[in-house]
Amino acid sequence: MTGRMPALFVGHGSPMNVITDNPFRRGWAALGTRLPRPDAILCVSAHWLTRGTAVTMGHPLATIHDFHGFPRALYEERYPVPDARPFAQAAIDAIRSTRVVATADWGLDHGAWAVLKPMYPAGDIPVFQLSIDADAPPRRHLELGREIGALRERGVMIVASGNIVHNLALMRPGAAPYDWALEFDAYVAGALERGDDDALADYTRAGRAAELAVNTAEHYLPLLYAAGARRDGDALEFFNEGFDLASVSMRGVVFRTA
Repeated sequence: MTGRMPALFVGHGSPMNVITDNPFRRGWAALGTRLPRPDAILCVSAHWLTRGTAVTMGHPLATIHDFHGFPRALYEERYPVPDARPFAQAAIDAIRSTRVVATADWGLDHGAWAVLKPMYPAGDIPVFQLSIDADAPPRRHLELGREIGALRERGVMIVASGNIVHNLALMRPGAAPYDWALEFDAYVAGALERGDDDALADYTRAGRAAELAVNTAEHYLPLLYAAGARRDGDALEFFNEGFDLASVSMRGVVFRTA
């Protein structure tokens, strides 16, 4: 593969999006048709937290149904993909700042397969995951994003999956988004437009809006990997700008060569 692959952040929201015809799922499907086809996809999901950093090094990778209380049809979903182990090794080699553990004990969680299946329904692109170190501060995730960003030059698309605003305790189905949710989403969008990584890492400067939007950090942190993987000359594009359940931002971000 020649040329630099894009780096994405996808607001994934409810796993039901993978089996529901809605604007978010259609947005992911449209994205898959207009982006360059990668040789492999590295996914950083909000749903794989570890102590330290790990990479999936198994094949085949199981489709993990890491959720409860949903319709049976969702648990029947599968997303088998080709062997990504050579690309996973390349990711290990690219990260010089810390030891990366190779593991066959994880597959593809719903933060990965539930967005990739609409994007690439044929399932013919190798996919692997990089975990999120739950003990690392936000700036460290940016740094890791910069390291894995080198893989973009080697045919690997980076797909980080979470939500900029994610507060399920305050969700209101069918309601308009909260003012604080709109405020924090706009804060992050502005920082991305300015290329202000400091504002992204130090998101608590947004005050009360940040406390409510990032009441736990795991859905926000994947954004920092995509932002860290940004390179000079990349254009910024937003997609799926909107909210679900009043307290979940579905905003997605694409960094790609202009």
